Amino acid sequence: MTVSGMMCPDDLRAEFASALSDMYQDEVPQYGDLLDIVSTINHQNKDSPRRIEVERHGAIRLGTAEELNTMRRLFLIMGMEPVGFYDLTVAGLPIYATGFRPVREDSLARNPFRVFTSLLRLDLIEDPTLRAQATSILNQRNIFTDRCVELIEFLENRSTIPTNLGQELIREALETFRWHRTTTVDLATYQALHAQHALVADIVCFRGPHINHLTPRVVDIDAAHKAMQDQGLQVKSSIEGPPPRRVPILLRQTSFLALEEDIDFGNGRDKGGKHRARFGEIEQRGIALTPEGRKLYDRLLNEYLEIVEKASAKGTQFDAQEILADVFQQFPDDLSMIREKGLAYFKYEATEAAPASLNSRNINMLVYSGHFNFTPIVYEDFLPASAAGIFLSNLQRESCARESPPTSDRGKFEKSLGCVVHDEFAMYAKIEEMSIAESLSKLFP
Repeated sequence: MTVSGMMCPDDLRAEFASALSDMYQDEVPQYGDLLDIVSTINHQNKDSPRRIEVERHGAIRLGTAEELNTMRRLFLIMGMEPVGFYDLTVAGLPIYATGFRPVREDSLARNPFRVFTSLLRLDLIEDPTLRAQATSILNQRNIFTDRCVELIEFLENRSTIPTNLGQELIREALETFRWHRTTTVDLATYQALHAQHALVADIVCFRGPHINHLTPRVVDIDAAHKAMQDQGLQVKSSIEGPPPRRVPILLRQTSFLALEEDIDFGNGRDKGGKHRARFGEIEQRGIALTPEGRKLYDRLLNEYLEIVEKASAKGTQFDAQEILADVFQQFPDDLSMIREKGLAYFKYEATEAAPASLNSRNINMLVYSGHFNFTPIVYEDFLPASAAGIFLSNLQRESCARESPPTSDRGKFEKSLGCVVHDEFAMYAKIEEMSIAESLSKLFP
């Protein structure tokens, strides 16, 4: 909370997320329609978590290591740290990424704002002349205002922030995320970079990393998807991620397709520019999976893709969603069974003090005897395949998620970032382990 003219990182993050949402709604009016749909559905569900009304994730794409490093420092002031490494080259996208978000449970409860932050793989631009040109263009731009950099240097490493400076930082940082319709290049350069990949043009040709979507969380994405269709939004044909389940797992996403927006070119002469990058996405979050659960999920997803690819190759008519649902019947859809098989993470809570006759500290026995309750831990991160699918579908390109070999260099990414990314599995495991230790101490004081 804000105290005596000071604010903590959680306050700063909450205010920045709110200001960013207001700005994006002004730029993309359909985003306001999404917020209305999501809010209506969430209010109809009595089990909606308290934080859901302010919950958002954004996405930006950066061009240089220096941009990524400065962005990390900015987000750290807001209490957001890099969690997870995502290699999207395996989906045919010339980027790798991390997700900046709060890492403490109390901070997530306060405001779980996240930003999926990608860095362009310039080395994947095949034409050396074009690669050199893109590098030169990126090296000439500064995506942060001078004042924003000054504030970052002054405020970093502080546990509390003077309110006036925090609010000034928000205003300056918004300029980095703002849409600018005028490119920094001429038409020919834009077309050459776009021919290499639409994301290359989006990252290289503009003054900054305009936010390309700002995603609210909904408790029932199937209802939201239908409501989007009913309102006439140009919605994706299907929802990304696992099929509908009694126990949601990981993440499901849908969106309206990217807008085709008019752009002007930097030389002031070229006319008729169109650019497609910004879209409206919503998400439904489920339970965080363990490595074993994730292996099962990935295996089933690959099985589904193989079936669809074979059917497509043969020209066979099929319903992809029916196939997905059928394949995922192999993933348990019962909370107790998921826990017993070690497929997901849970928090435990002691229900009462242990009787003198109880001498077992076995977690399963304590659950079966009614001395431990368990609740699923929400997945707070992103899915590489799901994120890539959203990007590709909104750029109107066919997914090639199984065609490109992995070419990522996590060490190089972390060097650009300026730190090691958090391992999301270790973070969820720690939450579970701490809840067990605390519950045992209450049960056996």
